[in-house]
Amino acid sequence: MSKVLIIGAGAAGLMAAIHAARAGADVTILEHNEKPGKKIYLTGKGRCNVTNDCTLDAFLAEVPRNPRFLYSALHYFSPQDMMALLADSGCPTIVQRGRRVFPATEKASDVTKTLVRLCQQLGVRILLRQQVTGIRLAEDGSAAGVTATELPGQSGFALPPAHGKMEADIPTSRGSAPGTHSGGMIPADAVILATGGGSYPATGSTGDGYRLARELGHTVLPAIPSLIGLESRETWPHDLQGLSLKNVRLTLKKGKKTLYTELGEMLFTHFGFSGPLILEASCHLPEPWTDCALELDLKPGLDRQQLEARLLRDLEAGSRKQLRNILPGLLPASLAEIFPSLCGLPASLPCNQVTAAQREALLGSLKALPLAIQGRRPLAEAIVTRGGVSVREVNPGTMESKLVPGLFFAGELLDVDAHTGGYNLQIAFSTGALAGFSAAAR
Repeated sequence: MSKVLIIGAGAAGLMAAIHAARAGADVTILEHNEKPGKKIYLTGKGRCNVTNDCTLDAFLAEVPRNPRFLYSALHYFSPQDMMALLADSGCPTIVQRGRRVFPATEKASDVTKTLVRLCQQLGVRILLRQQVTGIRLAEDGSAAGVTATELPGQSGFALPPAHGKMEADIPTSRGSAPGTHSGGMIPADAVILATGGGSYPATGSTGDGYRLARELGHTVLPAIPSLIGLESRETWPHDLQGLSLKNVRLTLKKGKKTLYTELGEMLFTHFGFSGPLILEASCHLPEPWTDCALELDLKPGLDRQQLEARLLRDLEAGSRKQLRNILPGLLPASLAEIFPSLCGLPASLPCNQVTAAQREALLGSLKALPLAIQGRRPLAEAIVTRGGVSVREVNPGTMESKLVPGLFFAGELLDVDAHTGGYNLQIAFSTGALAGFSAAAR
């Protein structure tokens, strides 16, 4: 039996373990948290948007960077394969708006328990509170194992009762793996790095994988927050904190080039902007981003001519009212209150005194309200990390390093990220599955 070591017991690591064990390997996972799958618990706001029930082409269209790199991984283990694996293991799924797939219970914990239970059934060892300090190479330059130290603190993980019956404990421990050499060396025929990126460091994504990859000569692109809120340069968005806008169109431009445009929902916050549209726009924000501009179409269902006719009717109908008092017919009340000032107009301006130029200013802002951004929120708040191990140095058909034979990569550690909707978690599952199978086959 080939011995496979997996660093990280997140979505990618657990899936790698399942597929490596199914392929006949002796598998051990080293995890520095006190329990496996810690980040999975946060996905989908605790409901776990586990994947997206779409075709391969539709999936790749949701991946802004290096989508073709994922072709083999998604072909080997597709979203439909993930849904079947969970259903066959007692965790059926449901498909909701936008083809988003969730566990039928809508509990992220059930996904983690199912994956760990599968590891249990396949004899995978999960060693908790283990800090991997380095990857050892054989004389021929191939991965030969890792060095690890045990972290202080209490650990242990047991599977809770299922269907009223107590399951056996998951084979996890704080001890050394079988065959451990003195000095913390754990030998292996293949090593899979599945440590995650740099987002949500409290869940274990501390960037250790970047260091380990660099030490072995891999190019690691800078970690940048993606699927992240954006801070506003102006203060007026802060005054609208909590306001959610639905059915609006957000456009991100760099000069005259449109980088992103989509219809959907956004949210004003204490720091600026968030919500689905903003998160996806952040995926397309380039480096440097200082010459980029965001525009918000507040009435995408009306073209400019239709909106002008509507505005004229409202101004005539409320000719004796102040401008601020007719805008709630077009906008939410809190936004309507400050909207005249955003157009350079007094809110108290009588409607019967609005000039053609002032009406044009209102129309321009209704169709293309500028949102000045100061920058992204911190990486620690990002849903996913952009950047990581360069995919040019990884074989897309196996997930094996092109520089170090026997070293494999999976999950967010790679320079691949996608939009919201279950795509990023499926990338972790698919690359993990292919890496696990390939490592076992080696």
